[in-house]
Amino acid sequence: MRRNLPMILIRVLVGLVFLVEGILKFLHPVELGSGLFAGIGLPFPQYLGPAVGGIEIFGGAAILVNLYAGDAALLLLLVILTALVTTKLPILIGGPIGPFPVEKLPHYGLLMFFHEARVDLCMIVGSVVVLMNSGLHFVRRRQWWQSRNG
Repeated sequence: MRRNLPMILIRVLVGLVFLVEGILKFLHPVELGSGLFAGIGLPFPQYLGPAVGGIEIFGGAAILVNLYAGDAALLLLLVILTALVTTKLPILIGGPIGPFPVEKLPHYGLLMFFHEARVDLCMIVGSVVVLMNSGLHFVRRRQWWQSRNG
């Protein structure tokens, strides 16, 4: 148990953050779901908001209970990397990136990027750790036509 404690703590933290964020996308769609996605220029925000919320809820829960945790971590890694590029990278360069506007802040650049992206960066590292520890199970599953020997 003592050897597994650090991994359990990482899974609890990553799973809870994604689970809560997914729930909030449904409870407050204008501020955190489809409304936010429309404001930052993502396509089809009315579908993308609930889809991302669902991925975060099920992925966070999967990591919490360690059921297909690696597969869930990979999906959540894609979600958080997209969030980083669309909302935080403009802060780093101090201007919009394509259709993604820059948030109005008193300062821009590297330090402000790290300040604004601190949770995103922690979730990226946590998701990578869960993925490395748990591996991918769904992808490696044998199909019914594959033999057990080959």
